[in-house]
Amino acid sequence: MGILYNRVADQLQTLIHEGVYRDGERLPGVRVLSRQFGVSISTVLQAHQTLEARGYLMARERSGYFVHLPRRDVPVPDMPKPKVRPAPVTARDMTLALCSETQKRLVPLGAAVPHPDFLPLRQIQQATIWAARQGYETLDYAFPGKPSYLRQLAQRMTALGVVVTPEDILATNGAQEAIILALRAVTQPGDIVAVESPSFPGILHALEVVGLRVIEIPTHPSEGISLEGLQLALEQWPIKACIVVPNHSNPVGVRLTDDNKRRLVDMMDAAGVPLIEDDIYGDLPYEGERPRPAKAFDKTGNVIYCSSFSKTISPGLRLGWMIPGRYMAGASQQKVFSNLATASLPQLAVGHFLEQGGYDRYLRTARQRYREATDRMRAAIGREFPEGTAVSKPMGGFVLWLQLPDKASGYEVYRLAREEGIHTAPGRMFSTTDKYEDYLRLNGANPWSDRIEKAIQRLGALARQVAKET
Repeated sequence: MGILYNRVADQLQTLIHEGVYRDGERLPGVRVLSRQFGVSISTVLQAHQTLEARGYLMARERSGYFVHLPRRDVPVPDMPKPKVRPAPVTARDMTLALCSETQKRLVPLGAAVPHPDFLPLRQIQQATIWAARQGYETLDYAFPGKPSYLRQLAQRMTALGVVVTPEDILATNGAQEAIILALRAVTQPGDIVAVESPSFPGILHALEVVGLRVIEIPTHPSEGISLEGLQLALEQWPIKACIVVPNHSNPVGVRLTDDNKRRLVDMMDAAGVPLIEDDIYGDLPYEGERPRPAKAFDKTGNVIYCSSFSKTISPGLRLGWMIPGRYMAGASQQKVFSNLATASLPQLAVGHFLEQGGYDRYLRTARQRYREATDRMRAAIGREFPEGTAVSKPMGGFVLWLQLPDKASGYEVYRLAREEGIHTAPGRMFSTTDKYEDYLRLNGANPWSDRIEKAIQRLGALARQVAKET
């Protein structure tokens, strides 16, 4: 059904572009279109909702759907080239503010956290009740992890081309802990680590926790991390590890091709430098099959794979995992020294959820919802933000990366919006050197509502105000 209504939406969008249906005109009724395309009325309605999310239609109560073209085709941002030299990492108050209680009272466009409506609440409640009835199994230590949980993970990873057994996997408290354990297993304080630029603030925070320096490698919004830039950095500096998000990176949303994933893995292996892969958004592609991780091309165990269910099942469960490869001994030791084990109850619950097939059923719907939500927000940005604003076109996940025109300060927009109860993530959070001053990241994982729409309108007005003052 999902493929069918997307096909109808694409055909209608083509007719709009060709002028068959013009801006402001009412589309034919759903019964007419149902006969025209040879599909059910529910399929037509889903196609309408998809086009509404993309910004091509607007529903009017008791009147039907009307063509509502985006004001303009919003370009993709340019990426400034970071200075490739080591820099210390320092945590910022803005990063901590993303997780604060105060943030929860604001319009939630800052933190990359899905709205509860996007999560499988009822299914996880049922799985947790089942897990709580497993007696002592819920109360004992679970290092390296609950067998039922690790077994399900091993099956899923093997299906993606990462052939592992449960003994190859460590359960962790989210992907953040997995990354910190990986860093501690392969580096010493003061070492240099290469990262994408812009980079997820959580990765920069992990580097600071471990006491490392960072080299930022330019990342293209359509192609991903510059492999040429990374090779030059490897030749120039004693890099001890590299962290990448190959699938739907945060904040840009780009996905590396399989060829580039293979090149990246081979490059790091040849240099003798561990590659730490954060695949937390891998399960959320907008189209096609679930992309393979870089770990699928690893022949020597040099890739340390990290992921979690925080962006799909629940951020509050704090449940992730890692496949340390040849670094298992060091990662296991760091896990024991850090907190001994990950809680048993969530492992049992999620393991049961996976085994019953609930996760895959949920993903089929979730992927479409995330795509529609980000498409709708991108279209709204095109209408409400000043001319010259550029916005990423992610291939998965749910965040958007905006570049404001005329070097307008993203931090100033963030500050003014926060005073009005709207939370965003300013671009300077995504680098160690404040180079993304004219950028913002917005969280698209929110059901569309008047509150969200008015927040985007207000952000656009603030962006115009700041651009005029620049």
